Amino acid sequence: MMAAQSKLLFQLNKYMNERVTARRQNINKTIREVCRVVTDVLKEVEVQEPRFISSLIETESGRFEGLEVISPNEFQVVLYLNQMGVFNFVDDGAIPGCAVLKLSDGRKRSMSLWVEFITASGYLSARKIRSRFQTLVAQAVDKCKYRDQVKVIADTTEVKLRIRERFVVQITPAFKCGGIWPRSASHWPLPHIPWPGPNLVAEVKNEGFDLLSKESIHQAGKQSSAEGDAWVLSFLEAENKLLQGGSRRRCLSILKTLRDRHLDTSGHAVENYHMKTLLLYECEKHPREMDWDESCLGDRINGILLQLISCLQCRKCPHFFLHGLDLFQGRSHSSLDIAAKQAWRIAREILTNPKCLDKL
Repeated sequence: MMAAQSKLLFQLNKYMNERVTARRQNINKTIREVCRVVTDVLKEVEVQEPRFISSLIETESGRFEGLEVISPNEFQVVLYLNQMGVFNFVDDGAIPGCAVLKLSDGRKRSMSLWVEFITASGYLSARKIRSRFQTLVAQAVDKCKYRDQVKVIADTTEVKLRIRERFVVQITPAFKCGGIWPRSASHWPLPHIPWPGPNLVAEVKNEGFDLLSKESIHQAGKQSSAEGDAWVLSFLEAENKLLQGGSRRRCLSILKTLRDRHLDTSGHAVENYHMKTLLLYECEKHPREMDWDESCLGDRINGILLQLISCLQCRKCPHFFLHGLDLFQGRSHSSLDIAAKQAWRIAREILTNPKCLDKL
């Protein structure tokens, strides 16, 4: 057993050094290209409308804050807006995965930086802000120095750019909600599970969450203005904080590489966010730090792949923090079935073939 485990660990380390490192280098190169263009577009936006200030910042370590890698060719840039102060955060669960921002007092309407986007009922409309931002971005693309390389994707209410016909970047207006925690995620952490410890829980809850102005699958096809006015909850920073320590980040890098190479099937049944979510559930199943030692990496990857197959076959993948939100909603059954077969092929290969990762 130990011999098989050490063989798999050798394979995983080789996979990290070859496939995962190559993926990371390619993505980092793409990020630099993409951010150069997006930064130029957002500068033009800011000239037209100073309320939309770019928050895409390169840190000393070379990372770009506010940028999320969806896949090697798809990215999201979050544009943090200022002055949420006059609004109350209302999270009543009416729209799964979403919340609304309501004026705390009608008399404060004129005090808001976003006064013209407040509905008659006193809600700050995510859709109205996004619509205005989309118009500004379209004008900025025509003026920016990269206009020959970038165009706005037209058939969506999202603000999406196609760069050099190869990369898609979604720019999403958002509010950062630090120091508070949504009621719809109040069941977390589960009381009978020792992971994460109380200090990490306090850090994560203090980190808070973001409210994004983007389409939610739960809003699709609904005509009510309340749905369009709602903001989508995002826990990106909280999730990243939970994945520190042990070989958790290493595990995620391998899973993302496997997904990009073998599970990027038609219908986009499995995205890297699903891998991240299942990794968080695996952390709950294996709460001891020793379970995340490098020597256990093969077991954790096998466990997550089997969990993925189970979710694909049940056609349901609950969000880690918002259990009422199904991350497979809207995907066709046939695309989930194809992905399940492919995931089972990978899992079987890892379980039975000592040189499996040479093929994967």
